[in-house]
Amino acid sequence: MELRQLGYFVAVAEERHFTRAAARLQVVQSAVSAGVRALERELGAALVDRATSPVSLTEAGAALLPHARAALDAADEARDAVHEVRGGLRGTLRVGTLTSVALVDLPAALGAFHRRHPGVELRLTAAAAGSRGLVEALAERRLDLALVSIPGPTPPGLRLLPLAAAPLELVVREDHPLAGRSAVTLADLDGADVVDFPPGYGNRAVTDRAFDAAGLRRHVVVEISDLRTGAAFIREGLGVGLLPAFVLDDPRGLRRVPVTGADLVWPLQLAVPADRPVGRAARALVELLVAAARSTADVPHDRPDATRATPG
Repeated sequence: MELRQLGYFVAVAEERHFTRAAARLQVVQSAVSAGVRALERELGAALVDRATSPVSLTEAGAALLPHARAALDAADEARDAVHEVRGGLRGTLRVGTLTSVALVDLPAALGAFHRRHPGVELRLTAAAAGSRGLVEALAERRLDLALVSIPGPTPPGLRLLPLAAAPLELVVREDHPLAGRSAVTLADLDGADVVDFPPGYGNRAVTDRAFDAAGLRRHVVVEISDLRTGAAFIREGLGVGLLPAFVLDDPRGLRRVPVTGADLVWPLQLAVPADRPVGRAARALVELLVAAARSTADVPHDRPDATRATPG
């Protein structure tokens, strides 16, 4: 068996499609098909059921998959070790991120990583379906690391490293009846029209859990995919919101009101696989991001840039 053939097989198994596997590997589809067929001939068993759409693994293919992944992981680790001895890390590091991670200065962290390890190609992907989509991409091995927001239990196959956290506060128009309050409770928002994230996003999970625990309801009238757009919708009177303070770059026309008596903390975490080895390049980035988050926590909170990390 050749590593190239195993790589083709794993890509087909994860993408469940020969064309998508070829695009992911940046080779022609005929090469992927030929490589998988050669592997099947060598093993004397069909590995992929091509009659289904999307394609599925046979019993033999399902048995091979974890061993094929382990072989590829071991080869990557061996390659990384040689590259490190010869003067630097090499390879590709696939990182997923939420659309708003202002608690950690991700561009600065990635820039520092690139300067230290110029031989590593960074591929950054923004979440298409929030943290849930990033977790799925990690499970399917389409990402190596991801910045996520997952309140509650850790999903299977993952390890979550806490980076930062921010309380969610009530954000309302300055003419809203609650704008002049020093604090509110969730009961004050029972039945309110709310600007929130779609299901699958960490912010939505935090607010859903809090309202469910209190036995209260709210009406999500606008679903946003970027934290900062929420303030604009609230400013136009479409609803109120529960957002972290760093979102309000432009507070004109808005008021922030603390919410008491509820668990409304938005966590930012670094998700790494727990079911497979983490490569040396990924470990280097993990160390840098954790250090950046630690330096952020040490910044006095009365400074205007207290939510910004400044990794070196």
